Amino acid sequence: MSGAAGATPRNTHPRTEHGGEPVRRLPETEAVLKVRHAVRGWLAEYAPQERSVAVALSGGADSLALMAAAVVEADQVDALVVDHRLQTGSDAVAAAAASAALKLGCRSARVLTVDVGSDGGPEAAARQARYGALDAARDGLPVLLGHTLDDQAETVLLGLARGSGGRSIQGMAAFTAPWGRPLLGVRRATTRQLCADLGLTPHEDPHNSAPEFTRVRLRTEVLPLLEEVLGGGVAPALARTAEQLRDDGVVLDTLAAELLRTAGADSGTADAIGPVADGATLSIETLATAPAALRRRAMRAWLLAGGAKALTDRHLRAVDELVTSWRGQGGVAVGGGVPGHRLVVAREHGRLTLRLR
Repeated sequence: MSGAAGATPRNTHPRTEHGGEPVRRLPETEAVLKVRHAVRGWLAEYAPQERSVAVALSGGADSLALMAAAVVEADQVDALVVDHRLQTGSDAVAAAAASAALKLGCRSARVLTVDVGSDGGPEAAARQARYGALDAARDGLPVLLGHTLDDQAETVLLGLARGSGGRSIQGMAAFTAPWGRPLLGVRRATTRQLCADLGLTPHEDPHNSAPEFTRVRLRTEVLPLLEEVLGGGVAPALARTAEQLRDDGVVLDTLAAELLRTAGADSGTADAIGPVADGATLSIETLATAPAALRRRAMRAWLLAGGAKALTDRHLRAVDELVTSWRGQGGVAVGGGVPGHRLVVAREHGRLTLRLR
C-alpha cells in the first residue's frame, strides 16, 4: 500500500451531502488515520482509475469505520445495507445504517431486503442471500467489505480445523472481484475507536456474541486463550500466514494451469480448462509425472471448471488414485453436473475422463 502509515491523508475535492451541507472533515486521530490509510492504499492498488465504490454497510463498527474512511478517500461511495429480516427490528437497524451513511457523505444509501433460506445452515444461508443481493445491486462497482485482521485470523483458524490443505488457510483476499477488503490489516479495536472518535454509535448484533456460532467462540474463547498461552501477537501472525500462503498459491495456480494445458494437449483435448464437455480428458501419463501437490491442484481446477461442486480432500485423493494407484477401480462420483445425472471421473485408455452419467 502506498504512503507512510502515519502520514496525514489527503482531503478529497469538496463534496456536499444530499441536503447541501459540506461533508465534515474527519479528526486526525490515530484510529482515523489508520483506517483512511488502509482504504487509500486499497484504492491505489485495486481501483486507481475508477475510484467509485459501493460499501456493504451493516451498521456495525467495522463497516461504519470503513464507510467513514471511504467517503473521504474515494470519489463516490454508495452504501448498500442488507436487511436479512432475521431479528425483530432489523428494518429499523437497516434504516439507521442508511441514514448514517448519508450523513457521512455517501452519494446514495439503499436498503436491500432479502429472504434467507436454509441451505448449509443459518450462517451459510444468510451469507448466500447477502452476497447475492449485494452483487445484484452494485451496478458494476466493486463492493468493499468491513472484514478486519481479526476476522482474517478467525477465518484461518476455521480453515485449519477443516484440514483441507493450504488453500483453506489462505484466508480472505484483499480483492476477489467484485469484493474488496481494505481493512485486513486493521484491528477490530481500531474500527471501534474510530467510531468513538467520530461520535458514531455502531449497532451491536446479538449474533456476534451468541455462543452457538463457532466463529463467536473462536473470537471470545479460542483466540484470547491462544494470546495468553503464546504471549500475544497470535492474530497478526495468523494473518501473515494467510498472506504468505496466498502468495504461494498464485505461483502454484500458474503452474497448475500450465500442467492442465499440457495434459489436455497430450490427450487431444483442445481446452482442458473451462466448461467441460461430456467426455473431456486429461493425459494420465502427464499427470502422473507431476508432483503430487501440483497434480491435485490441477485436477481440482479441472473438476471445478467442469461443474463439480463442494469438492473435498476425499474426492481429490480418490481421483488422484485413479492416476497414481490404478487397481482397476471404478469411477469417482463428484458433486455437480445436471439434475438427473452424476458427474463421474474415470480412467479410460490412459486418460482421465469427466462424464455425466
